[in-house]
Amino acid sequence: MTEGEAARLGADLTPTGAERAGNAAGTIPAWDGGLAVPLPGIVPGTSRPDPYPDDKPLFRITAANLDQYRGQLSDGQAAMLKRYAGTYYMNVYPTRRSAALPPAIYAAIKAQASRTELADGGNGINNLGQSTVPFPQPKTGQEAIWNHLVRYRGEAIDRRVLQAVVQGNGSYAPVIIRDMISFRPSFAGRPDLDNTLFMDVQRVLAPQRLAGTALLAIDAVNQVLEARQAWVYNAGMRRVLRAPEVAYDNPGTAADGARTTDNYDMYNGAIDRYDWKLIGKRETYVPYNANRIDARALKYDDIIRPGHLNPEHLRYELHRVWTVEATLKEGQRHIYAKRVFYLDEDTWSALAIDHYDGRGQLWRVAEGHLLQYTEATVPLYAVEVLYDLNDDRYLAFGMNNEEPYELNFDWRAEDGFYTPSNLRRFSN
Repeated sequence: MTEGEAARLGADLTPTGAERAGNAAGTIPAWDGGLAVPLPGIVPGTSRPDPYPDDKPLFRITAANLDQYRGQLSDGQAAMLKRYAGTYYMNVYPTRRSAALPPAIYAAIKAQASRTELADGGNGINNLGQSTVPFPQPKTGQEAIWNHLVRYRGEAIDRRVLQAVVQGNGSYAPVIIRDMISFRPSFAGRPDLDNTLFMDVQRVLAPQRLAGTALLAIDAVNQVLEARQAWVYNAGMRRVLRAPEVAYDNPGTAADGARTTDNYDMYNGAIDRYDWKLIGKRETYVPYNANRIDARALKYDDIIRPGHLNPEHLRYELHRVWTVEATLKEGQRHIYAKRVFYLDEDTWSALAIDHYDGRGQLWRVAEGHLLQYTEATVPLYAVEVLYDLNDDRYLAFGMNNEEPYELNFDWRAEDGFYTPSNLRRFSN
């Protein structure tokens, strides 16, 4: 980005590079700063207040009227509407551009905007500094996907969440995971961590047969220069083992084969196995402002249904998204031969991803139901869901409606927390 282009940040562009103005039809409003201050009434352990409690659905998209809205839907959404025509629908609400980040994060984005550049064929970034949007106006697919990988998710978070692999009949065995992540902004002033993107410890709390199993992962900004480091604690063996396989399309933790490692956070990890093409920006109905599904009054059984999440609790809005197509490189291996990403222009979160198999058939459909956590000025997924169109199973990750404590954005890791030796102590 040139210095002249960077000067547009905070002017006709938002501080993250989105179009500040609304659309010509008036169906997408101008960005007015989003929900930049905590909403009144937030009490830890209770429902987070809905910032738009009086909003009602404008209309409902079903298999019957799909053709009317096809131009604003992903292929995956269209496939879901057709496959589950009797039970699945999309309630479309007024568009609310609620996304907001702290002022210091906006300042870092602008300060680095004309300095950051791709490195090592696009597999890393030079001069990232503390920016969380290295390419506010991306010119390539690699630049756009890096915005998702580096995007602001707070400094750190301690959360206890549900992971559920839901069978075709709606049955599931709850897996409860404690997830403790430190993101790049928390490493400011640490030259030894200059190439570190995030550190994550996940510990399985339930069911009993999996309890104590834990994973430590440390991701680099440039994973060609420095590959992901990962260790697992095997509760049965009571040993910590190196885990180089925790990457790409290897099975995700305690997920019964329902997701790959790089399906976590919608998409994570090295990008070197794909060719990335920036298709452009489009208006699409995407999951947004997911306060309804976050309500503590709901039980998991209220949300989880055969084939898909209960659509009554889901909220879709019309937003501008960057579309990126990833195609597997010749000679590389991955179970997904192609992926199509829909990246929110305001937060750079992937709100939907379509995954295709080696035959070119649509296989899995991912959605990230985004919520603005106003107590921390952080946009983050309230739940990620990955639907399998081949066997009618799906995986839901991130809900904490029935857990004993809320997400803690004030948690900070002590020195030595993200080490193999501590992984065993933490898991016992």
